[in-house]
Amino acid sequence: MTKFTVACVQTNSKPDPEVNIAEVSPMIREAKARGADFITTPEIVGMFEPDKPAARAKAKVEEEHEVLIAFRGLAAELGVWLHAGSLSVKLTDDERLANRSFLIAPDGSIAARYTKIHMFDVQVGDGQTYRESASYKPGEEGVLAETPWGTFGLTICYDIRFPYLYRALAKAGAKVLFAPAAFTKVTGEAHWHVLQRARAIENGAFVISAAQCGTHAKGRQTYGHSIIVAPWGEVLADAGEEPGVITAEIDLALVDEARGKVPSLTHDRDFAGPNLYGAAMREAGE
Repeated sequence: MTKFTVACVQTNSKPDPEVNIAEVSPMIREAKARGADFITTPEIVGMFEPDKPAARAKAKVEEEHEVLIAFRGLAAELGVWLHAGSLSVKLTDDERLANRSFLIAPDGSIAARYTKIHMFDVQVGDGQTYRESASYKPGEEGVLAETPWGTFGLTICYDIRFPYLYRALAKAGAKVLFAPAAFTKVTGEAHWHVLQRARAIENGAFVISAAQCGTHAKGRQTYGHSIIVAPWGEVLADAGEEPGVITAEIDLALVDEARGKVPSLTHDRDFAGPNLYGAAMREAGE
């Protein structure tokens, strides 16, 4: 199979997991009704809780996680692949949480897990300071997932700024790359579309990113614009700024076509680390 229909569910998640389950579940059902074979949701889809102690208190270990349990049930009921963009998962070996995505197969089983590698420790000028590493333990491993349509690569949000991760996934066989997000409004307006299209073009891959939108607890604002980008860089669908569902047909033959035109994944070359030109010349005696 080389073709399937993907849906991005765009949400405005709240601090209460049960509220989010109630709001997101009908959107997942809508995506299925619109013909989606694969449905993806945003980062922290289960709990958008800026208060660190409150987030820690509400988080659950994977086996008890109410959002994961609900999503697994929905995937089995609807017979779809369902990607929980990320959930806040309590760890047994660290006071911090894991920002972890789950790919759920149509029988409700977990086909893949990915823990966000790159932590959003920034100050972007919106009056907020973000220190994700204070609340979340970073992951250490890139993850590929096998599906009926081929190999997919899993990432989360801030990862999108680290091209080497996407190149590694693409060179390992990924034809579709996911980057579910809760991009801030400030960084989204400046960088979102450029980064999404760049990762698609560089790797000749589909990039599919469901996103949070609107104003959340404590005035946090996210950009929205869930997006589906083709391997040549075309935007196939954009969700704008409000909660909703977008869909697009994914034809994986376009990946082979793009990589055939510009086979840059086969053109990497080893090179020495950069040196300051004048110092290098002096050392060489020139």
